[in-house]
Amino acid sequence: MLLKPDIKLHGITNITVELLNKFDIKALLLDVDNTMSTHHGTVLTDGLLDWIADMQQKGIKLMVLSNSKRHRIEPFAARIGLPFISLGCKPLPTGYLRGIAALGEKRKNVAIVGDQIFTDVLGGNAVGVKTILLTPIKLEDGWSFKVRRNLEKKIYKKYNLTDYEG
Repeated sequence: MLLKPDIKLHGITNITVELLNKFDIKALLLDVDNTMSTHHGTVLTDGLLDWIADMQQKGIKLMVLSNSKRHRIEPFAARIGLPFISLGCKPLPTGYLRGIAALGEKRKNVAIVGDQIFTDVLGGNAVGVKTILLTPIKLEDGWSFKVRRNLEKKIYKKYNLTDYEG
């Protein structure tokens, strides 16, 4: 079950405070690539800044957790006004544990939000946070991504992963 997300949604703005409350989630660790922007992109997904403001206004703590290097993530995080952890080494626990500590929440009240099963979901499940899997904004072209995305298709089928309808 390490590869099965707790929640599957189409996009980040589909995450609502009501949904988070239902799962007792008080804080989110947010992936960047294909979650808030395209892979290595700079264009924010539609409605992202309003969604962040709404989450924060309603008391949800947010932090960026990415495997990308600081020079990529720091300006992105500054642009959206969130603290960040770069070189998170997902799915290893290091970045998750740093994020959980920085958010000041218990693991059971934190969720990772991302688009990849073998990084975001696997790592989140391994450290005991909830996992929210999003449909990637745009599929990547690299061969390693193609291999992983093909494996993910099998997991989607095995667990019958469709968007949460609550």
